Amino acid sequence: MLTKKGKYGLKAAVHLARLPPGGSTQVADIAETNNIPKKFLDVILGELRNAGFLSSKKGKLGGYRLAKAPEDIVVGEMIRALDGPLAPFPCASRNAYEPCEDCDMSTCEVRLLMVRVRDAIGTVLDTYTLAQMRDLSQEQLASFVDYI
Repeated sequence: MLTKKGKYGLKAAVHLARLPPGGSTQVADIAETNNIPKKFLDVILGELRNAGFLSSKKGKLGGYRLAKAPEDIVVGEMIRALDGPLAPFPCASRNAYEPCEDCDMSTCEVRLLMVRVRDAIGTVLDTYTLAQMRDLSQEQLASFVDYI
């Protein structure tokens, strides 16, 4: 399940993607517009900056902005930066694999299914860019939610 950290990070990134190219804004504006606790958003934006998705500038005219064009930011990569691996269990993870103590990884039906779940989630998140997410209309968003 996507955490609030991941959800808020995506909402903040979409907010920044709606700005004119190269535009920046203050954390307080993002927090207020998207109903996100400012202190929590400070942490999230710092993580996205450290992961290379955002850049920031201090001062009166400073703020956060996207470090790359929204067309070059893959949603799945942002989620992984904030929430970690997409797999429901460590034994089904590609990048953070840890074997289970209670099963055989080659025959465990739970693991085999969770690998498929991981792949399905990754397929969706890794085919959407931040620009595509930003451009989803309310109608498309409703049908997308129905799909899930």
